[in-house]
Amino acid sequence: MLLNCYQQDLIEAGCDEAGRGCLAGPVFAAAVILPKDFYLEGLDDSKKLNHKQRETLRPLIEEQALAWAVGVVDHQEIDRINILNASFLAMHRAIEQLKIKPGYLIIDGNRFKSYPDIQHSCIIKGDGKYLNIAAASVLAKTHRDAYMNEIDKLHPEYEWRKNKGYPTITHRKIVIEQGMSPFHRKTFQVSSPQLSINFIEEE
Repeated sequence: MLLNCYQQDLIEAGCDEAGRGCLAGPVFAAAVILPKDFYLEGLDDSKKLNHKQRETLRPLIEEQALAWAVGVVDHQEIDRINILNASFLAMHRAIEQLKIKPGYLIIDGNRFKSYPDIQHSCIIKGDGKYLNIAAASVLAKTHRDAYMNEIDKLHPEYEWRKNKGYPTITHRKIVIEQGMSPFHRKTFQVSSPQLSINFIEEE
């Protein structure tokens, strides 16, 4: 069972990102502050949920959270500052939009660039341990999926509605055959050995 929060003394926001490993599109991040007694049946790490479950949870999280926000860093910024810094920047943009200022942040993962005047802790696999990070993971993923569905209308040949920009075998083959779109990250090389893994097609 996921825990409500990491610490009890300060207003806490959970943060997570989506799209870090994609070939195309932005990286999205979300920050979420939940009520102390928050519980939402089925809420978990977004990677453990299917598309329908995530889409069902999204409006419930947005309605019941004390505050939530989404930050975005586009593919051009990613190419300029690299994906790690872009992930941190997307989280910072989400945090700065929160209507309630948190006193503490818990970040999914093992690295983060400190946000001014707010303490933080990095939690490895935090989206499977804390409800506020799980909620952030669902919002980041669903908001990014919606964006990828929209740009799929501009370039349906890349099948972003299906793969959401992730380096699936099909997506990689299309890029190799047709070249990159204006939304692809130019610093992410399709022929790179790290992309030789057989990624599972997104739902």
